[in-house]
Amino acid sequence: MKSKILIIGACGQIGSELTFKLRQLYGHDQVIASDISYSNLDIVNSGIFEIVDAQNYASVKVCVEKYGIDTIYLMAAMLSATGEKFPMKAWDLNMQSLFHVLNLARAKFIKKVFWPSSIAVFGPTTPKEYTPQYTVMEPSTVYGITKQVGERWCEYYHNKYGVDVRSLRYPGIISWKTLPGGGTTDYAVEIYHKAITDGFYDCFLSEKTELPMMFMDDAIKATVDIMAASNDAIKIRSSYNLAAISFTPQEVAESIKTHLPDFRISYTPDYRQDIADSWPKSINDAYARQDWKWKHAFKLEDITKEMLLQLNKKYSATLST
Repeated sequence: MKSKILIIGACGQIGSELTFKLRQLYGHDQVIASDISYSNLDIVNSGIFEIVDAQNYASVKVCVEKYGIDTIYLMAAMLSATGEKFPMKAWDLNMQSLFHVLNLARAKFIKKVFWPSSIAVFGPTTPKEYTPQYTVMEPSTVYGITKQVGERWCEYYHNKYGVDVRSLRYPGIISWKTLPGGGTTDYAVEIYHKAITDGFYDCFLSEKTELPMMFMDDAIKATVDIMAASNDAIKIRSSYNLAAISFTPQEVAESIKTHLPDFRISYTPDYRQDIADSWPKSINDAYARQDWKWKHAFKLEDITKEMLLQLNKKYSATLST
């Protein structure tokens, strides 16, 4: 019997690409996309789509019962930079949505849950280099606090009620398909857009700010892989460290210049700099690589080549219409 999958927050940056991948793997009729609005018409028009309010238990439950859902990917969240502007809204969205899904699993309406955590769970007191799976976690942002608390609840629901919940601590995600969603690592997407459209980018982080990053294809692969792994293989029920590469804005700019020699960059750090400074520079994800054989594919050179290639096509197509 095939799984029936619901993606909550399917119109977002990761949710949209995850939706396409899961539909490719499991079939369009098996994957129901949902969000609070019709904000991404590519998703809305590519298969079954439902309006679902992640903060409303009844809204989620009705959709689960309507389609016989057994697996939920909860991708709805308010990210770090936006969360600092609207702290209570971020808390309410990020926590209520998680409790609704965990409680559905506890009540046996669904069998399996994916919930994304983030490197934002770490804070200024966390070791910066090769941050271990188990370490000091004192997040300094609302987003990070919600993710740290969420990890504890995920582990609690697994230990107390047997809920099959799986989670990854995503680093910064880079994608050419969707625009950034209000995160501190968004510069690493914006810079490629501006390189093509303006030949210039004013970065909101300093040139030496090193952060863990990952190409979207790798992030989607990790998400699919952890959910496909056997129950026994998943040893950590809070959230797994996940890593690919780390780099600075200056290193991205130099990578772009190998393709676009005239590209220029300046640095005007804003409030997001303090957030970035509280996060790790690199991540130790040995447990993910050991337990369910995680392995990344994209290096910085690969990311830059693919981003510039695909965005050039995208902007050329826009100009020709």
